Amino acid sequence: MADAYEKNKVNPPKVLVLGLLSIIMIGTALLRLPLATVSGQPLSWIDALFTATSAVCVTGLVVVDTATTFSTFGQVVILTLIQIGGIGFMTFATFFAFLLGKRISLKDRLVLQQALNQNSIEGIVRLVLHILIYTIVIELAAGLILAARFAYEMPLGRAIWFGMFHAISNFNNAGFDLMGNFTSFTRYTEDPIITLVLGILIFLGGIGFLVLSELADYRHERRLSLHTKVVLTTTTTLVLVGMVFILLIEWNNPKSLAPLSPFGKLLAAFFQSITPRSGGTMTLPVAEFQQATIFLIIVLMFIGASPGSAGGGIKVTTFATLIGAVWAQAKGREDVVFFRQRIAPALIYKSLTVTLSGLFFLIIVSIILSITERNVPFLSILFETTSAFATVGLSLGLTGELSPIGRVIIALTMFIGRVGPLTIAIALAQRQQKEY
Repeated sequence: MADAYEKNKVNPPKVLVLGLLSIIMIGTALLRLPLATVSGQPLSWIDALFTATSAVCVTGLVVVDTATTFSTFGQVVILTLIQIGGIGFMTFATFFAFLLGKRISLKDRLVLQQALNQNSIEGIVRLVLHILIYTIVIELAAGLILAARFAYEMPLGRAIWFGMFHAISNFNNAGFDLMGNFTSFTRYTEDPIITLVLGILIFLGGIGFLVLSELADYRHERRLSLHTKVVLTTTTTLVLVGMVFILLIEWNNPKSLAPLSPFGKLLAAFFQSITPRSGGTMTLPVAEFQQATIFLIIVLMFIGASPGSAGGGIKVTTFATLIGAVWAQAKGREDVVFFRQRIAPALIYKSLTVTLSGLFFLIIVSIILSITERNVPFLSILFETTSAFATVGLSLGLTGELSPIGRVIIALTMFIGRVGPLTIAIALAQRQQKEY
């Protein structure tokens, strides 16, 4: 019996790592096809690998301009990789198995539990179906709104493609865009429709599918879990605090907020506070910000989005737990309490481990890039590294200037940031259980 169990035992982290690697390799091969580029000339292997990794890891860092380099076929490949990477390849596999009437095995449920960061496999298939429904409804609704806005300045067919591409990209917190010349949405800084729709997409994609599910069921259930309360409270607080600081620091900066109207300043500061959640889209040239603002964005990127979402970072729940632990110590209390519920010590240790692992990883990568990318300011390197690790996609202009080894390092950083350092460590570890 024990031998049979060992034979059939599944390692969910390993399945996730190998699954993502397989999709990246397929995406790399497709983007290498002459059909994928406007010029008909195949991309170099390293640029195709970098782009595929960025898309699957829903990051948005690019070494070639998406709009002018890739053909419609290439853009469709990128969008497909974003969608698969955003909601998870296991979610897609489960959906197709469900359509075909196949039974979802225990192994599949265990992998889904790991992928969606759930504590148990109970109700996991139902959550997957909800994820697909929410994704389709939100992306379609936002895509149509954006298409209607874009239709004022481009043909209807192109407007629909632009609307759907950017709706999918931003809901999955990917940051890829078709604006051209690495400008992102800087020409729409004071456009309330574009800014608010994209901001809401990034917010919804970053709070996690479990939170979306609970919000959708709130009308009937009339209750929210501790996880959802912490995510919504912490995320909203970070967005508002970030917005206020950006307004204060950048208000008179002639290269960012100064030329805008008061309403435009509020709109731009609001969006630039949301996008470090893991969005990657920008309506202001981030490279022109004051150093204090750039460092603030680095901190926000490192914190990241919510568990079980398309976003990266150490997660807002981890950050909230650490802040709660510090507050409890300052008050001389032994227990960390949120919304009248005690946080288990194991979660506090896990939060500390995740945070320190992330910091250690960022330090190592930043040191390596400081060696490989000579004459580059360290703040730019730290910003690029954090953006890749947190799968954000913002850059100070360094991405396209990276050396070949630098591109490989950043691609690896994106992958580790998406999967998680601890998950990869578990997946690679060969642990044997011994019976005494």
